[in-house]
Amino acid sequence: MPANIVVGTQWGDEGKGKIIDILASRAQVVVRSQGGNNAGHTVVNNGETYKLHLVPSGILYPNTLCLIGAGVVLDPKDLIGELDGLQQRGISTKNLKIDPRAHIVMPWHIELDGLSESFRGNSDIGTTKRGIGPTYMDKYERCGIRMFDLVHPDILAEKIKSTGMLKNKIITAVYGGKPFDLDAVIKEYTAYGQRLSQHMDDVSVLTFEADKAGKTIMFEGAQATLLDIDFGTYPYVTSSHPLSAGVCVGTGVGPRMISNIIGVAKAYTTRVGKGPFPTELNDEIGDTIRNVGGEFGTTTGRPRRTGWFDAVIVRHSVRVNGLDALAINKLDTLAGIGTLKICVAYKKPDGSVIENFPAALEELAGCTPIYEEADGFNEDISKCDSFDKLPENCKKYIARLEKLCGCPVKMVGIGPDRSQILER
Repeated sequence: MPANIVVGTQWGDEGKGKIIDILASRAQVVVRSQGGNNAGHTVVNNGETYKLHLVPSGILYPNTLCLIGAGVVLDPKDLIGELDGLQQRGISTKNLKIDPRAHIVMPWHIELDGLSESFRGNSDIGTTKRGIGPTYMDKYERCGIRMFDLVHPDILAEKIKSTGMLKNKIITAVYGGKPFDLDAVIKEYTAYGQRLSQHMDDVSVLTFEADKAGKTIMFEGAQATLLDIDFGTYPYVTSSHPLSAGVCVGTGVGPRMISNIIGVAKAYTTRVGKGPFPTELNDEIGDTIRNVGGEFGTTTGRPRRTGWFDAVIVRHSVRVNGLDALAINKLDTLAGIGTLKICVAYKKPDGSVIENFPAALEELAGCTPIYEEADGFNEDISKCDSFDKLPENCKKYIARLEKLCGCPVKMVGIGPDRSQILER
């Protein structure tokens, strides 16, 4: 049976939630493998809007097993709030399972995230200040607190005291902040562990057994390729691997399990936070795309930067993820814009032209986009019920993106609802 991966191909916010929801409705198991509550998926289902941050999108389907893998960093307070919100709306969360290896976001991680960003001043990275980076730092420094510890009070108390003393020292001596009351932290997080203990299970084993039983599995990506810690626009990246390969590491499965990798992109480009953005539009067209497309962050509400479609970026994503297909969202947003532009390559300051995404931020910052133009469209396409019924200029635009990116477009989004996806 198919095991699908859905990944973002740009800087995130590509509308993965909608694609994920469609595939989740056909899956028996949905797995989240990396990132934390700095990610957000907006899903519109039966006219209801759900904003999910840690909970896999399969939670909207009562018979779907939803798994949070070892590669995720988990803020228990935020997760419990999300679970409570879903239950209040009549959504069962009994099928949610969390790997005991998943690392826990502690209050000092959130504090240190904010303090370090302030310390950097104008050189800040632009994090969501939710403690994601510091949690991954502790994971790799091998002093992190994991889900297993959270649900075992004696182990948890010991680790909070030992790690918390060091973190308090850093907070006070380095940044001049206020220390945490570690006894209060123990009490608070012990209660979280008691609440979440019913959800702990070995996600690697559950995923392996589901595959062996012939079940359909979907791995949902958080963030996107250009935010990958190695292959993104470092240092303006996240602290994990949103690539397709990161799914195997973060879930504990082998690559032979994967049968289909789908990349999601917008019909234009957006990003949040700092860093180079070659096709950025700081003009009326950029404002129109932002307002018509509702380009404001699911998690933070921050306005997104907007720009023309960048085929250099998506080609990079096709290569490093091994994409089998693309889903192009928000084509409807471009209606009435006029002539459309597509970035096909970059020009460097020395006049040379490159078609592959550069490895270093400094090189990217010096690049200017080389555009080709495409005829725009004025029609309202939001009610089209098949790809063939799209205006001719829409079909030509999609065909050109396929050619430039080297990957077939199998889905086209023409509105926010899951029914507004045209499958080819």
